[in-house]
Amino acid sequence: MILVLLIAAPSIPQTRRMTVNDLLALPPSRPDFTIPYGNDPNQAGELRLPSNKGPHPVVIVIHGGCWLAEYDLRHIGPLAGHITRLGYATWSLEYRRVGNPGGGWPGTFTDIADGIDFLTDLAPTHDLDLQRIIAIGHSAGGHLALWAGARSKLRENSPLYRTDPLSLKGVIALAGIGDLTNLGVQEGCGKAAQSLMGGAPSEFPERYAQASPQHLLPFRVPQILIHGRQDPIIALAASQNFYARARELGDSCRLVVLPDAAHFEPVIPSSPAWNEVRAAIQSLLQ
Repeated sequence: MILVLLIAAPSIPQTRRMTVNDLLALPPSRPDFTIPYGNDPNQAGELRLPSNKGPHPVVIVIHGGCWLAEYDLRHIGPLAGHITRLGYATWSLEYRRVGNPGGGWPGTFTDIADGIDFLTDLAPTHDLDLQRIIAIGHSAGGHLALWAGARSKLRENSPLYRTDPLSLKGVIALAGIGDLTNLGVQEGCGKAAQSLMGGAPSEFPERYAQASPQHLLPFRVPQILIHGRQDPIIALAASQNFYARARELGDSCRLVVLPDAAHFEPVIPSSPAWNEVRAAIQSLLQ
């Protein structure tokens, strides 16, 4: 039997909600290596290695920002640094986004796929454990992390298909977007999903079927969804709906609701939400 749990994290009083300015004000975290996985400047990743002896489990970190070129991976560096200090290697992916040449459909997705599979090239020289890999992403990055866990469901005629994709032990979506087709234009990312996909769901239903993780369920990779109840950018309903569908189809899925958190607390390690994020990572990799 597949276990499916809904968890409400303890309520921790907080004087104010954290904002994007709090995220951008965090001290930068320098990677050990910046390594290209493709020929475009945006096809590169930041590799951070822990001080403990390998082989190292790997956490793939995928930044958000509504899939738009104006937001890059620098703001997710502090989170990657904290994860590395837990004893895991982190591979923080940059990818072509809307506004970059080749960004959007299908390039954003093929970049994530190729960036993940490039770990097979990195493993021998950096002592990485390819049997223990998870992906974590925030907001639009949460969508891409969930999609990374689902991509084994893609058919060979899909432009997003890759032969023998690297297997993940689990995925964590922080304020993630599980269903592109129901992301309203009034929400935080506005029409960014349609810009990503090249048009509305009614125009390209086959694209949305391949790119929306909720449409690819069940994908038999454990999922942990962490979402702030006070999130004004991506409503909690996005994770609740994904959780309900995953449960209906028998997938292993857990939803952690942060009563006092908004959108950015899950990626700010100094916030109370970090305890839940850390626990989720450790539960998938132990």
